[in-house]
Amino acid sequence: MQKILTTFLFAMTVFGLAADRAIAQSNSCSTLKQFAAPGVTIESAEPVAAGGIDASQNPALPPLPKSWKLPAYCRVHGVIHARTGSDGNSYGIHFELRMPDDWKGKLFFQGGGGTDGVVQPALGLVNFKDAPALARGFAVVTEDSGHQGAANIAFGNEQQARLDYAYNAIGEVARTAKLIIAAYYQKPASRSYFVGCSNGGREAMMATQRFPLEFDGAVAGDPGFHLSHAAIAEAWDTETFNSAAPTDAQKRPILARSLSPDDLSLVAHAVLQSCDELDGVRDGEINNFQACHFDPEVLVCKGEKTAQCLNRQQVDVLKKSFVGAHDSKGNRLYSGWPWDAGIGDMGWRVWKLGTSETSQPNGISATFGLMALSGYFVHPQVPSLNLEHVDFDRISAQVDDTYKINDATSTDLSTFAAHGGKLLLYEGLSDPVFSASDLIEYYEQFLAANGGQEKARGIARLFLVPGMTHCGGGPATDEFDALSALEHWVEDGIAPESITATGRAFPNRTRPLCAYPQYAAYTGKGNPEDAASFACK
Repeated sequence: MQKILTTFLFAMTVFGLAADRAIAQSNSCSTLKQFAAPGVTIESAEPVAAGGIDASQNPALPPLPKSWKLPAYCRVHGVIHARTGSDGNSYGIHFELRMPDDWKGKLFFQGGGGTDGVVQPALGLVNFKDAPALARGFAVVTEDSGHQGAANIAFGNEQQARLDYAYNAIGEVARTAKLIIAAYYQKPASRSYFVGCSNGGREAMMATQRFPLEFDGAVAGDPGFHLSHAAIAEAWDTETFNSAAPTDAQKRPILARSLSPDDLSLVAHAVLQSCDELDGVRDGEINNFQACHFDPEVLVCKGEKTAQCLNRQQVDVLKKSFVGAHDSKGNRLYSGWPWDAGIGDMGWRVWKLGTSETSQPNGISATFGLMALSGYFVHPQVPSLNLEHVDFDRISAQVDDTYKINDATSTDLSTFAAHGGKLLLYEGLSDPVFSASDLIEYYEQFLAANGGQEKARGIARLFLVPGMTHCGGGPATDEFDALSALEHWVEDGIAPESITATGRAFPNRTRPLCAYPQYAAYTGKGNPEDAASFACK
């Protein structure tokens, strides 16, 4: 009985200390409105009670698990360097910082997407299955990269706004978040991580290249690290597929009808027929993609077009797209693309072709991609630029100014590595906007520039996800906890040889995602739906 009483009193004491700390932090949260740092204005600071994620307050988010619960936290909104730009428009780096009462001492910098322009809810999403970083005890910060409006390309002609989006906002927000955290908790963050996908993946790589002392680790998913030339590839693909598209009464191409959903499913099936078993088992995933040498020529109709074949023009445009963008002399403008099963998925189609049944396209590459090319990547801007006016012999020089500040192509991570920094890269093999082949080529250059494979893999590792389209989706095991893998690597010195993944496309399946250049090979024994039946080879 005495032991039970002692345990109860101890528990109540711990609970009381935690409650006192929570009350103190709740009271001090509002005082952060008076937080002072050069160029920083705190617009709001308020305590938020523990509970679920309110979808009505987060309209930009996809459906999230109802089981996710957030701790009590302090939510701060602020702006850094608010100003009137040289173009007369208002600018400033807006941010949101959420600091949980039960803090684990770490900062999670959440990357953006597209051309940013929006402050996303600072939850610290890792995927749509595992708990977000905020629920794990991280302080989480997000930002808009210095301009407002997700479809606002007007910032592309304002010098400082361009620099803020390209890289500067990362350093400004990281330093400001750390100052606010230290003021709130009365101690600094012990670790700082940057995690993002798409443009957020580019930002994660930029964090390691331009701000090597600010972060201990980064996860760069499907990174648009070569963003200026990926934009060229979007124009190239749109023009390519338009050439095989039927036209309307005004002779305008209907992009989405160049290849129907059934046509792309046919291609995906043929790719699987050719390459699925190269990893030892036929399971709808191409793990050994490096050995896959699919040729769409096998799909050419012998006569009239049928559901079992493609016409000559369709096969030719597929080949032209997958070889990659180049100028009239054959000089490459962007990499080629790996053949993979995700080509038949809607996640591939919405980027490359869209679904519009008219000559007004709705594919992302043909709409937002072209807008970004003309308004940001081509500099000085050419607002009237359209697909007919893209000159692939000149376009590389036209984006060169943006390339120099925006693309995260440096292989020098020496300072980042010297203090123990680690970079975890991942990419879907069916990503339709940023080619896995391009990231593989960068990674090979990184290995060569940093002492070879054995040494350089101690700094950065690449994981490729068969079937996955852009940042998730596709016939893939696309759900995995890259954050925990990074934490173990940075904090415990345990480098990830593989990461176990699951996916809604294969509900009962687990698979190891192996660190490149290895792939998951079936051992020949055991249940092929179980990760334990695979080895990295």
